[in-house]
Amino acid sequence: MRLLPVLALLALLAPAARAQAPITIVVNFAAGGSADRMARLLAPELGEALGTQVVVKTTTGAAGAIGAAEVARARPDGTTLLLTTTGPMGVQPHFRSDLPYRVADFAPLCQLGDAPVMVMSAPGSTVRDAASLVARARAARGGFNYGSVGPGSIPHIVMVALARQNNLDMTHVPFRGSAEAIIALLRQDVEVYADLPGALRVNNLQAVGVMAEARTAEFPDTPTMREQGYDLVYSIWAGLFAPANTPAAFMERAEAACQRALRAPSVVEGFERLSTPIT
Repeated sequence: MRLLPVLALLALLAPAARAQAPITIVVNFAAGGSADRMARLLAPELGEALGTQVVVKTTTGAAGAIGAAEVARARPDGTTLLLTTTGPMGVQPHFRSDLPYRVADFAPLCQLGDAPVMVMSAPGSTVRDAASLVARARAARGGFNYGSVGPGSIPHIVMVALARQNNLDMTHVPFRGSAEAIIALLRQDVEVYADLPGALRVNNLQAVGVMAEARTAEFPDTPTMREQGYDLVYSIWAGLFAPANTPAAFMERAEAACQRALRAPSVVEGFERLSTPIT
């Protein structure tokens, strides 16, 4: 007879125990890049709001597709989330038939930030503006390298757009994440790299042009590509996603926790260092 009260108590405690399970945020680009840094800023604040440990894991490859697929296959129980930027969700599903996931495999949780693409070159490079970029690329006749985080990523697409507008032959060099691309840029293995502007100041890079409709508050002295005669407007957003069919109760709690985390001073200051306005 004493067993019944114990079983009743365990039944009451079971939902609480499940709620306290650790949460893993999978970042689908390499450690040290903008997406990874966003996740590490958010993790402690999300953990505090949800009352559990939140850890960050990077799963790289295929321009973010491998990490996205990992989350698509995960149990929809609130223990696995995806932090991704635009490409794997907003671009690749529209032109790749071989993707190991579909957009429908995910439930959007919250948008984190959105920033215009910045074209960057190494300190001391003679590529200082859009005109010098185009001139160097045309003179190199295929020997002008640019970096990206993989085929179908926004850093790749914007450079393809520039090349097509100006009939340029440039060489695409893909990397697993923005941190690797920046290292290659600093080594001058690639001439330019276009991505979120978070790496610009910390690496003393040169701002070639911003792909925005107007100059940004973060970089008021950097002319837009439009100002320089090239009609290119692109931005990159970052967001949190859960596997499809994750329980609505968790999604509501997690969305509220995300909004709370985005108001935390440490997160606001961190996103300011990344030059990515919180949305």
